[in-house]
Amino acid sequence: MDKRLDTLLAQVGIHQDEATGALVGPLHFSTTYQHPEYGKSTGFDYTRTKNPTRATLEEALASIESGQFALATSSGMAAIVLAFEVFPVGAKIVASRDLYGGSFRWFDEQEKEGRFSFAYANNEKEMLDLIDESTDIVYIESPTNPMMIKYNIEKIANKAQANHAKVIVDNTFYTPIYQRPLELGADIVIHSATKYLSGHNDVLAGAVIVHNEKLYEKLVYKLNTTGAVLSPFDSYLVMRGLKTLSLRMERATKNALKIVAFLKKLPSVKEVLYPGLGGMISLKVTDKNKIPDILNHLQVFTFAESLGGVESLITYPAEQTHHDIPLEIRESYGLTDDLLRLSIGIEDVRDLIEDLKEALEN
Repeated sequence: MDKRLDTLLAQVGIHQDEATGALVGPLHFSTTYQHPEYGKSTGFDYTRTKNPTRATLEEALASIESGQFALATSSGMAAIVLAFEVFPVGAKIVASRDLYGGSFRWFDEQEKEGRFSFAYANNEKEMLDLIDESTDIVYIESPTNPMMIKYNIEKIANKAQANHAKVIVDNTFYTPIYQRPLELGADIVIHSATKYLSGHNDVLAGAVIVHNEKLYEKLVYKLNTTGAVLSPFDSYLVMRGLKTLSLRMERATKNALKIVAFLKKLPSVKEVLYPGLGGMISLKVTDKNKIPDILNHLQVFTFAESLGGVESLITYPAEQTHHDIPLEIRESYGLTDDLLRLSIGIEDVRDLIEDLKEALEN
């Protein structure tokens, strides 16, 4: 039978150990595997190429994103690099201007070295206008980090396909709970699985999911060659996190909606950016000089990088996650020094609101 998403998530990794019937899939730490005899293989030879625990995770990742194939990588950045590795030198990319700082840093390096060329769009209309017959790749974050801009993936994919371009979507913020880009026409979906997919701030991981077998074979070759694979134990941690993904996203969204309503009433907050779903909120404060005091005053929120965990975090992008983006570029699309980014967790929302109230109004 075709299982629905919540069932797929809850049952990640089960029915994998026929020998014992263990409910939790076994951890396979072995780096090498015995051949039954000369010329035969169990399907596992060397763990960089394929590992049973990682293979179980990859099967789950593919199923929840409506893909046929998935690869688990050592980090979210490793997933981004892998996705681009299958494209030739000289490829022309149209990308959303508002990006995670690490993505911009790598993109900028690739352009300076002459490998790829990039054209950036501030919004959906600009992106559609930039896509033409010379475009090889369209790269989308939706919602974007940290300006929370949403793109119509289906509309963009249709334009890209008409021009024979491939579409890569970073689905870290919305996850397959709220958005499945492959169903909307995207060719490659990537995740920083460090974030919502694992959800507990205890593992570094990435994911690449595709539907096309030829594309998958290219990705497998590149990943096996470069070796940025996910370890067995980290694969287990991501699987454990996936089991509660739906519940965590539901709670984070419920909390975020109440926090957004609260923030919009504060005179110390001049703008609230929220895409409508998920736990990611950005806000601009009236007086940016008070940001150090705000960050130091918080007791329930933790001042730290990253996002998507059960614990609520607050980040100052201009000084942390997006510091490598030049000031003039950041300011050109609204990422100014008065912006703070919240990752809403699953705590009691009353405590989160009280904490923000005390910090923002002190």
